[in-house]
Amino acid sequence: MARPISIHVCSACGHETPRWAGQCPGCGEWNTLVEEVRASSGAGARPRRGGARVTGVAPVPLRSVAAEEHDRLSTGIGELDSVLGGGIVPGSLVLIGGAPGIGKSTLTTMALANLVAAGRRTLYVSAEESAAQIRLRAQRLSEAAALEIPVIAETDLHTVLATLEAERPEVCVVDSVQTIHSAELSSAAGSVGQVREVAGEIMRVAKALRIAVLLVGHVTKDGALAGPRVLEHLVDCVLQFEGERERTYRTVRAIKNRFGSTDEAGVFEMRDHGLVEVLDASARFVGEATRAPGSVVLCAMEGSRPLLVEVQALVSSSELVPPRRVVSGLDRNRVALVLAVLGRHAGIGLGAADVFVNVVGGVRVDEPGADLAVALAVASAAKRVALVGPSGAPLACFGELGLTGELRTVAHADRRLAEAAKFGLAGAVEPGGCRTVREALRVALGGEAREAARAA
Repeated sequence: MARPISIHVCSACGHETPRWAGQCPGCGEWNTLVEEVRASSGAGARPRRGGARVTGVAPVPLRSVAAEEHDRLSTGIGELDSVLGGGIVPGSLVLIGGAPGIGKSTLTTMALANLVAAGRRTLYVSAEESAAQIRLRAQRLSEAAALEIPVIAETDLHTVLATLEAERPEVCVVDSVQTIHSAELSSAAGSVGQVREVAGEIMRVAKALRIAVLLVGHVTKDGALAGPRVLEHLVDCVLQFEGERERTYRTVRAIKNRFGSTDEAGVFEMRDHGLVEVLDASARFVGEATRAPGSVVLCAMEGSRPLLVEVQALVSSSELVPPRRVVSGLDRNRVALVLAVLGRHAGIGLGAADVFVNVVGGVRVDEPGADLAVALAVASAAKRVALVGPSGAPLACFGELGLTGELRTVAHADRRLAEAAKFGLAGAVEPGGCRTVREALRVALGGEAREAARAA
């Protein structure tokens, strides 16, 4: 059997060298050499391309390809199953990323507990925590079957692969992929070469034995998944677990899904006994919404379902040059665009004021339909006028702002309006009733809204 050796390959030019160096000898780029495993040349080694004749493969028409039906495994968590597209597909790889302490291990433990209760074979591979620590977390969960989950605490890749081949579980959790180490590479665990090798070997075994694997991944300071981008292309589904550790609400989104849609999102609430599904998040957010200046309700879309969230803004005089722009739950660049449009097309100059914008509840909104909510909240805070609807309820709105001050339509306007009317937020300000941001401000800040705000 050929003895595996490691070489270093430049990710920019493909130059190969037996040792790592900070600068590539081939192209001169820095920090581009990545360690890879290659079989040594010998009797059992595969010949290089050109050393032997390669036979081509006959193409097959798509009409002749059998469409395989995937029998999904339900995790018992409706929000998670919805994001996955109906459940876990056997033999698939799912990468779950999120900040430390957000609840990734809690979510995967709850899913395995439900699968064990349903009679499924499971396995929990922990490379960060001991088995005793996992038991303590399982005891806090409300699922009685959590203590029946088989678990191993191991960081060696070959030991993990041997366990998978011996146990052959239907669903396996690897926590986390950045802490598994392959002895065939000399680099430290978590490096580009290690993560690539670990994920590739786990995928090979999972596909061969039809084991559904949930890979828990770290994130960087910017919130992106740590490790090489090839890891996201390698797996079948990428889930992003978002939220703030100080807040109770968590959101799970599908960034990539080969077996379902990426338009779904699940909302959870962290409690003492684990994560709880929030089936009607709009009711909670609307119930907590205030009627003070600087507050407005945004009719957002989380995947295919509408969600009402409160957007708050605070405008105060600044002693700093330039003034501060603090944003939470929204894209900072998008908020800067809205402030520029307000100053140019609505006559609300904020060049000498600090502006703070926040989405209440720790929810993050990444759609352009939040532009109008930011504009109305900032204008309300600057003019110190509360925004209320015709019935005295908080004002609801949605819409995208153009650079010329026009309001642009967004998707699912009818569903947004229906969700607002469901909670008594009739008379929402939206692109169907207003054509420009100046007209939207006139409707929201003047006339009936101003009288209702004073009465409140």
